[in-house]
Amino acid sequence: MRLHKGQGGMIVIFGSINMDLVARVQRIARPGETVLSRRADSFFGGKGANQAVAAARTCRGGSVRVAMAGAVGHDPFGNACLRNLEENGVDIRAVRVTDEPTGCAFITVDALGENAITVASGANMALRSADLPDSLLSKARVLVLQMEVSLSENFEVAARARRAGVKVIWNFAPVPPVKDRSGMAELLEVTDMLVVNEHEALAIAEIAGLSTGSDYLTAAAALARDFGPTCIVTAGAQGAYAVSRDGRQIHASARPIAPVDTTGAGDTFVGVFASGLAEGMEIASAMNWACAAASLSCLTAGAQSGMPLRDALERHLAQS
Repeated sequence: MRLHKGQGGMIVIFGSINMDLVARVQRIARPGETVLSRRADSFFGGKGANQAVAAARTCRGGSVRVAMAGAVGHDPFGNACLRNLEENGVDIRAVRVTDEPTGCAFITVDALGENAITVASGANMALRSADLPDSLLSKARVLVLQMEVSLSENFEVAARARRAGVKVIWNFAPVPPVKDRSGMAELLEVTDMLVVNEHEALAIAEIAGLSTGSDYLTAAAALARDFGPTCIVTAGAQGAYAVSRDGRQIHASARPIAPVDTTGAGDTFVGVFASGLAEGMEIASAMNWACAAASLSCLTAGAQSGMPLRDALERHLAQS
């Protein structure tokens, strides 16, 4: 099965742009502990930029375009990040260059491919809703958000998109800094598709005052039932699950792999899922594409390095 090339429109990603500095270690340091790594490597990252690149690579050759609204600094990292986005086919006209330094993420990856990440936000916190003009938002079929920029600016963009009839996919990663049910409800009311991992689903349900125990699918069902958005949980080797407000559940399987680096796998899922919806796919098909792409992305070090191009993803699915 191939992506639907007849659907037109645009995916707009409003979010973070970082340079990732990655050190490989035997195991991730515990609090107060120092571990040694042979070297540090730099990779392009930021959840927003990652999702934009994943979507753009999947949309290549199709009729959907990808645009990014973000902010970088007047520095070498910022210049390199902008070039990288352009080279991957992302429209960067809504990316602002600021006096703040370009965001950086400090990542350690252990021998099993698991990671721990600290983010220095920098220019990402200078991003404003006004940086995404109505002229660009009006062309979008899908808006994608994360949680690495200002929450208030994210919320304003989501509300604008909903008023314009644009589908809002919001990746609540990291968990939004709200303290109670009313704060969480406000965010979920402007969200069509909530995308989280297992831990985020449980944390968000707890903030919302829902009794779900340790079952992330129960948490997803409760969030969908009480607040409305379809809740999609990415669960690593278990694949991904979607639960709608009426309790209907969809499962997409992950491909069996030996991961090299899981950094960016969740962002690959979000970007490819958004591209599937923008090109007219049903949720189940878009999730299947997204799970396959996320699995492939784990075979190469770096958040964006392993994100598959459209043809490679189609070949992989045809073979499997």
